Amino acid sequence: MHITTIGNANTTAANAPVRGSSEASAESARIRNDVDAARNTALSALNNDRFRVMLEQITDPGASGALATMNSENVVDFNTALSRYAENSK
Repeated sequence: MHITTIGNANTTAANAPVRGSSEASAESARIRNDVDAARNTALSALNNDRFRVMLEQITDPGASGALATMNSENVVDFNTALSRYAENSK
């Protein structure tokens, strides 16, 4: 799987003119910051090898089939999950 970005990642709402009252400009600044943060997060995820591998795993048809057939027999309580995580983290 190859993910590419299209367009200029540096072009944001920051280049748009701000009009109106200071309240509107404060709201525009907040939105601009939110958009920039979302873009940076998305680009970071796209460039992260661990995220790429996880994405390939969950988009695998075999994995989606396994998820579709899960039932309550496979449910693990929180303490068991923590214990297994601790064992595998050593």
